[in-house]
Amino acid sequence: MADDVFKALADPTRRTILDELTEKSGQTLFEICSRLTMKHRLGLSRQAISQHLAVLEAAGLVETRREGRYKFHDLNTAPLRRITERWLKTDVPGPEESTP
Repeated sequence: MADDVFKALADPTRRTILDELTEKSGQTLFEICSRLTMKHRLGLSRQAISQHLAVLEAAGLVETRREGRYKFHDLNTAPLRRITERWLKTDVPGPEESTP
């Protein structure tokens, strides 16, 4: 699972999509495309953005829900928390806490 998350985060366009979903969750594909074009000057097709969203969804970073004919995309930070919990143990002193 962590491999999928790292793969998803490796692409700058996908990180930008996550930034936009952090700012405003629950966006449709049209809204995401508009924000990427207007704010970030990314001239990607709807199909390209849809493929990026599919990678993010496969990694668990984006969840979708349907309401009528609309599909909304929401940020899911749980996979990121699992990664940080893997290496950031609270009971083990870090290099800044240990004394030589």
